[in-house]
Amino acid sequence: MTTDITRLSASELAASLADGTVSSVEATQAHLDRIAEVDGDLNAFLHVSAEEALATAADVDARRSAGDELGPLAGVPIAIKDVVVTKGLPTTAGSKILEGWIPPYDATLVERIKAAGLPILGKTNMDEFAMGSSTEHSAYGNTRNPWDLDRIPGGSGGGSAAAVAAFEAPLAIGTDTGGSIRQPGAVTGTVGAKPTYGGVSRYGLIAMASSLDQAGPVTRTVLDAALLHELIGGHDPRDSTSIPEALPRLADAARLGAAGDLKGLRVGVVKELSGEGYQEGVSARFAESLDTLRALGAEVVEVSCPHFTYALDAYYLIMPAEASSNLAKFDGMRFGLRVQPSEGPVTAERVMAATRGTGFGDEVKRRVILGTYALSAGYYDAYYGSAQKVRTLVQRDFAAAFDQADVLVSPTAPTTAFKFGEKLDDPLAMYLNDVATIPANLAGVPGVSVPNGLSDDGLPVGFQILAPAKADDRMYRVGAALEASLEKTWGGPLLAQAPELKTTELTR
Repeated sequence: MTTDITRLSASELAASLADGTVSSVEATQAHLDRIAEVDGDLNAFLHVSAEEALATAADVDARRSAGDELGPLAGVPIAIKDVVVTKGLPTTAGSKILEGWIPPYDATLVERIKAAGLPILGKTNMDEFAMGSSTEHSAYGNTRNPWDLDRIPGGSGGGSAAAVAAFEAPLAIGTDTGGSIRQPGAVTGTVGAKPTYGGVSRYGLIAMASSLDQAGPVTRTVLDAALLHELIGGHDPRDSTSIPEALPRLADAARLGAAGDLKGLRVGVVKELSGEGYQEGVSARFAESLDTLRALGAEVVEVSCPHFTYALDAYYLIMPAEASSNLAKFDGMRFGLRVQPSEGPVTAERVMAATRGTGFGDEVKRRVILGTYALSAGYYDAYYGSAQKVRTLVQRDFAAAFDQADVLVSPTAPTTAFKFGEKLDDPLAMYLNDVATIPANLAGVPGVSVPNGLSDDGLPVGFQILAPAKADDRMYRVGAALEASLEKTWGGPLLAQAPELKTTELTR
């Protein structure tokens, strides 16, 4: 029974909860058992909150028995990326500088999750302060890809993606600054959605780059992503960037897409997001998925976004600049780690230097130094200012492309999951993992990665769908249509083809 429960999608599990086939306590315990069984090898969770999760589940069961009206996902367990603050539960952002910190409040999206009755299983591993594409930069060890334990699960939200792919949780929350939901989704065979910027409140997210960060769903199906997006999204007056409008009907769009009719829809293939640098198997699955969309009635056209060529360079100036500003608060004075200097006088400046030197990892230091330099006197206009001008050009490219197509598509990531250590000593090679996902963050448009097959190496590949700002329903419609058609070909979900977890001969 445990195995059956953990294999259910969130919407399937919600239906079983609603008809009384399964209780929330049973479902939550099944996932906690699965975590206990496999997470010693995966390291997807940094903290498991079994007692709290079971208490929430018992409350939902009691309310359901009493005939209370409950939300569509009530009783379905969920995992939360450890960059989202949770009252009473540790929140570290994957960093030693916040080790043991217990927030005194909940992020808005956590408040909404709790109000909807979703048991929170725990907090998931991540690259420190969301800085990375492989979850190799966590201060608490690597998370492993369930498809191959010697390979990365993507980043920065590799913990959330691995937890969902390994059936430890049916739902998870991630954050996406340059692809940190979508790229892990691609390499783990899960669905990862980045909402329109401002579509989900950032209140309570530990910020890396405030103009780029966006929380969103990590799931096993497109419908599940739409349902979770509807739950956590919507206006929040505590977030000045929150869109003061109602969300589109996302779950309805996913259900419409699953019916398999895309007649009249124009799909734009971004010329600059394919070709050289993309693994052969990734390109082959992408071409096959385009054929699938054509068979569903969509018109596929090529569009050019010439300034996307410069998006990666602009991003790696804007993001570090904002990160250096946001991380200035971690100074050893107010909260978190405090390290006394080993010798000499104890001054505020020396305590700050000792704390940051000990508490921050190499990648965080690299980006803070780069960002501080880009913002320094004499260099601001040459670097940060110029990058913002490129950002405007990228936004104009999107506007022009959406005049020609309803959605834009590309491979989500240029390669499948690589082995641990393969790119760790080459930051530039690591940054290239986000080449296809970064433009959406610069423009604030929504994007989703949907599994679209296995590459020649037997590892999963992702198909990225981008929509205009505030038209998130379009990406769910197209994603659900592609998913439904491919699953008919595969005879079920892609994750059903994943090998059973092997726990021997791990690369340590």
